[in-house]
Amino acid sequence: MRLTFLGKESVPDQSPTLFVSDRDTYIVQGWIITDPELIAAITVTDDETIVEVPAKLMVHLAKDGVVGEVASFMPPIVHVLHNGNYIMRGKKVTDHGTLGQMNIPAHETCVEVSRSAVTALVRS
Repeated sequence: MRLTFLGKESVPDQSPTLFVSDRDTYIVQGWIITDPELIAAITVTDDETIVEVPAKLMVHLAKDGVVGEVASFMPPIVHVLHNGNYIMRGKKVTDHGTLGQMNIPAHETCVEVSRSAVTALVRS
């Protein structure tokens, strides 16, 4: 899978990042969820996981022609935290070639979500 960088929202030691792939998907890199109550409340299949990302990461969708604001909170967004961050569910990215294109700290992971599911969240 080939990735194109769209943008990131960084603070020291943290780097939620958004990529578009050549498979009509987005790769969303975010923080690993450690809250046991949150983990228990969200159903994922064996090939899925969840990540936390700041809502403002989605502004980088504009670099892929998706202009507007996130207006719907449905999958791949499965929860919105009190601080406004999104919990996103998607397919675990396990391919070494894909992972090698990213810089993922130990406290982060990434998910692959369909382009159509993400664009359905946005209202122009």
